[in-house]
Amino acid sequence: MRYLLAAAASLAVSTLAVPGLAQDQGGSEHSAAIEHAIADANRDDDRARDEFRHPAETLAFFEIAPDMKVGEFVSGGGWYSRVLGNYLGDTGQLTGLYFTPDSGPFDADAQANMRKSAADFPAKAAGWTGKPEASFAGFTLDTVPEEENGTFDRVLVIRMLHNMMRWNNADSELKAMRELLKPDGMLGIVQHRAKADAPADYTDGNKGYLRQDDVVGFVEALGFELVGSSEINANPNDSADHPKGVWEMPPTLATKREELENLGESDRMTLLFRKR
Repeated sequence: MRYLLAAAASLAVSTLAVPGLAQDQGGSEHSAAIEHAIADANRDDDRARDEFRHPAETLAFFEIAPDMKVGEFVSGGGWYSRVLGNYLGDTGQLTGLYFTPDSGPFDADAQANMRKSAADFPAKAAGWTGKPEASFAGFTLDTVPEEENGTFDRVLVIRMLHNMMRWNNADSELKAMRELLKPDGMLGIVQHRAKADAPADYTDGNKGYLRQDDVVGFVEALGFELVGSSEINANPNDSADHPKGVWEMPPTLATKREELENLGESDRMTLLFRKR
């Protein structure tokens, strides 16, 4: 499968040489399970974005095994939840994690919707995947039971860190995620990437793009160490300087600029951190 071949090549050039990071992530013992998860018919409507979002490579880079306990932060429409649910639903567990409702500029309706999204996640994920509802859980970060702390193998933040930055709750929410992780647990981040020299007023989260060095420094300051970075989700065709932000790029195409239509999705950093 081309995804796994590409993963192996990408990891070979872009993973930092840090002890403990597996070097056979792209295609050994879990490759068949990854292929099966991605090929499932429940993803037929999602599949067109695989060439831009690289789910197989990303699962491999994050070293996710099918028996792990994984938290996904803010599932949204469930694009990644379907991949992860297919992959983890038999022997692992997928937990939908949501913002602490009073952590940002959220009105009463938004806060209620967050709590409802968390409560509804297990049934929704079971419906998406056909897996037992017991394979899934859902919590806002302020309602995770204390006994869950230190039990997660991975927590994933996919294209969501910019919102945490612009809503000024990245610090508290990432600290809460860190508490959930096992001592050797890891945090995986995929995030729209600004150019390294982009001005600060463009990279505060409101345009969707963040500078990679800023993200690494910020996350490390919260008690993580960078394990590796990958260009799996890079897109050099994205100039990352759109006046209205990342939403001008596909698939949103908010400003209908024809010159952006065939460029693919945004340029993205892909980072893996270990809890210190």
